Amino acid sequence: MKMANKVKYGLKNVHYAVITEINGEITYDTPKLIPGAVNLTLSPRGERPDFYADDMLYYTASTNDGYEGDLEVALFPDEFKKDVLGYKEDANGVLFEDANAIPKNFALLFEFSGDKNAVRHVLYNVSPSRPNLQSATKTNTVEPQTETMSIVASPAPDTGMVKAKVEPEQAQYNTWYQQVYTYVDPVEE
Repeated sequence: MKMANKVKYGLKNVHYAVITEINGEITYDTPKLIPGAVNLTLSPRGERPDFYADDMLYYTASTNDGYEGDLEVALFPDEFKKDVLGYKEDANGVLFEDANAIPKNFALLFEFSGDKNAVRHVLYNVSPSRPNLQSATKTNTVEPQTETMSIVASPAPDTGMVKAKVEPEQAQYNTWYQQVYTYVDPVEE
């Protein structure tokens, strides 16, 4: 019998995999680690229009437009900034933020701890914003400053899937961060 978590806590093993779209076909690069995960906060996106008739709520439906929120890490790695945000590195190794760069969407893979299982997740189509830039003077204590990026996780354009999760007893668990797992139709198995 499966032992489900009663609670979740922690955030770790945050990875990204850049999306490439050619002729409507989506592929994902090999996931790369974003070390120093601090916080992930996502709220559902979509509407729930209500239709009233006969003096009552006659019909209601909701749309799933994914999630929006923030990803907070110690520091976004330079490799992420180049791969996703379009930063450019010159011949001398100096990194430049390019105002004309178009950010790339990516899959976001991560893990929540829990009392029983460390459930792993993937968001299939994440659009990034530029991370905030901040720091503070050092006093008698050193308090690390983090970087936060606003993100929107939309349904994948090819499948409509927003996210997936895997638990430790499933075969895909051990290879979760090696490649982005995509939907397999139960009829095709």
